[in-house]
Amino acid sequence: MKKQRKVQFRRRREKKTDYKARRALLESSLPRVVIRKTNRHIISQVVHSKEAQDFVVCSANSKELLDYGYDSSLKNITAAYLTGFLIGLKAKKQKIKKAIIDIGFQRSTKGSKLYAVLKGCVDAGIEIPHSAEIFPSEGRVKGEHLKKKVDLEKIKKNLMGKNA
Repeated sequence: MKKQRKVQFRRRREKKTDYKARRALLESSLPRVVIRKTNRHIISQVVHSKEAQDFVVCSANSKELLDYGYDSSLKNITAAYLTGFLIGLKAKKQKIKKAIIDIGFQRSTKGSKLYAVLKGCVDAGIEIPHSAEIFPSEGRVKGEHLKKKVDLEKIKKNLMGKNA
């Protein structure tokens, strides 16, 4: 007798949804900070789920940083940090105080852009469970490793001023 193989759900086969992780995130009943990387930008959204339907509360894209005086690459660690800071400010404006992180199928690496976004959210005042040792170094967040230096404090003031 041949052993029958079970066909996985379509979104699982396409590597779009990890149903086990999604269920754990939904059962927490907290909003999720969803972080995605593209070849050009960092995208972050605060998503609230109700009865397994997702509703985007607010979103931020690293391209928005150009409006606040940022003029370097939109996909480096500094841009990821500032995108996280921006989404954190937008979430606070929507009265969101606590959230959890959702990185999907992306590889979790200590000090990566994903955790730079998380650090930005935490610095903006959103309470997200984390360990401080996964964050990138302070020098990389400030852009000290870049050829074109970034005035991080000036941009953060612009972000806070326009999102107050």
